[in-house]
Order: sequence, then structure tokens, then C-alpha cells
Amino acid sequence: MLHILRLLRPLQWMKNVFVLAPLFFTGRLLDWSLLAPTLVVFAAFCLAASSIYCLNDVSDVESDRQHPKKRLRPIASGAVSVGAGYATMALCMLLALLLSFSAGFQSLVCLLLYLAINVGYCLKLKQKAIVDVVLIAMGFVLRVLAGGLVAGIWISEWLVLMTFLLTLLLALAKRNDDFRLFVQTGHEPRKSITGYNRDFINQAVSILAAVTLVCYIMYTMSPDVIQRMGTRYVYLTIFWVLAGLLRYMQNMIVYGRSGSPTKAMVKDRFLLLCVIGWILSFFIIIYLK
Repeated sequence: MLHILRLLRPLQWMKNVFVLAPLFFTGRLLDWSLLAPTLVVFAAFCLAASSIYCLNDVSDVESDRQHPKKRLRPIASGAVSVGAGYATMALCMLLALLLSFSAGFQSLVCLLLYLAINVGYCLKLKQKAIVDVVLIAMGFVLRVLAGGLVAGIWISEWLVLMTFLLTLLLALAKRNDDFRLFVQTGHEPRKSITGYNRDFINQAVSILAAVTLVCYIMYTMSPDVIQRMGTRYVYLTIFWVLAGLLRYMQNMIVYGRSGSPTKAMVKDRFLLLCVIGWILSFFIIIYLK
């Protein structure tokens, strides 16, 4: 049972907090009538993500066995059979669809698009450089859209853009870790890695970090956002965003630590402080005004 749980990668469920972003940014996170259906969609995306992880581990089982870290995954190590992997995937996908359907047709459409994109990613599209990271970012945009649609609240175009840009940046930064492993061992951790190199990744991440920061600044100072939030002081959270972006780029370029963004957030105290500081300052400005 423990190996099945590892196969589901529950730590990665943190990524699905993007479903809650529309509620959080509009100051309605504490409205239970909106939060309850949003949490159902959150659970649906957690199960959908786990089903994709199962498919990914099954389809990559041979290449994972050649990877110094991925060879320890349940299917690659032999702790879970390929058949059990498929069965777990099917069960998670079915439960995700049922939960999403119970939350409404719009959330179901978003989940179906998410599954379609990620199944295509696992089976073929992850082998194409740039296409792979764009599809990952699109998956996060669908999370945000699903959260906004199920709650019936306004989704700022700035929020959609920030989500896409930030997650594209994180996906590209992770490719830096893959490329470093490729240089050190000569083994391709993923087929798309030959379409990247260190200079391209560093420049692309730098551009995306700058554009993301500008987009966030524009968001916090947008007249529509100020009117809907009822405060003009959201711009004060910019400092946490800037510090977090700089730290992440420092980890990637200076220290060579650009693996899983989820693990980086948990293990890096400075980055974790930036995230907590941003959440608390945003909460104080929006909810305690």
C-alpha cells in the first residue's frame, strides 16, 4: 500500500492549490458556499494528476531504470507492477471525472482538457522541446480556470497570464537540472533534453522572470483589480515576489539546484519564507482591511 501511495505522489498535490487562486485573489476564500465546490475540484485535480503520474511511470519504466533517482520509483524499482500501475491510473481517473462532474459541467470540461493534454504529453509530446514545458504551463492555467468557473467568480486576465508565465519558468528551470545530468552522465533523462542547453535555459528563465514580475506589478496596480479587491495596497506584496524569483534563479544558476519546484519550496527556507510572507501579507491586505 505504501508503494501505491508513493506512485500517486501526494507531495505533488500542492500544485493543485492553483485551483484556489481565483477565490484567494478575490478575497472570498473564506466563503464556504464557494470554497466547498472549489475543494471538490481541487480533489478531482489531485486524483487526475496522480493518474497521469501513473501513466508517466508506466510509459517511462525502461528509461527510469537508467536514471540515478527515477530508478527508485515504485514501478521502475519493481515494487509495483505495470498492471497495478494501469489499474491505479484507471481508478484515479474515474474518481477524478466523477468528482469533477459533481461540481459542474464547466469544471468537467477543464478536467477533460487537462487529462487530454497530459495524456498526449506522457505518450509523445514530452519528447518535443519547448512544447513539453508549454503543455505543463497550460495544465496550470486549466486549474485556475476550473477554480474560477466552479465558484462563478471573475478571473483576471492578469492572473491567467501570471499563472502561465510562472509555471513555464518553473518547468524550464527544471530542464536545467535535466540538462546538467545529461552532461554529467551522457544519459538522456528525457528525449526533449537535446533541444535545450544551459545558455538557452538561463536566458529564457531570465526573460520569463522579468515578464512575470512586470505582469504581477501590472496586476496589483490594475484599476479593475483595485476596485474588486477594495484596496490599493496589494502592490506591497511585490517585494516577496521579487525576492522569491531572485532566490529561485540563484538556486538554478549559482547553486545548480533546479529540480522539483515542490521540493525546492519545502526544503529551501529562504524560498519558503518568501512564499509564506507573500501569503500572509496578501491575506492581511485583502481579508483584514
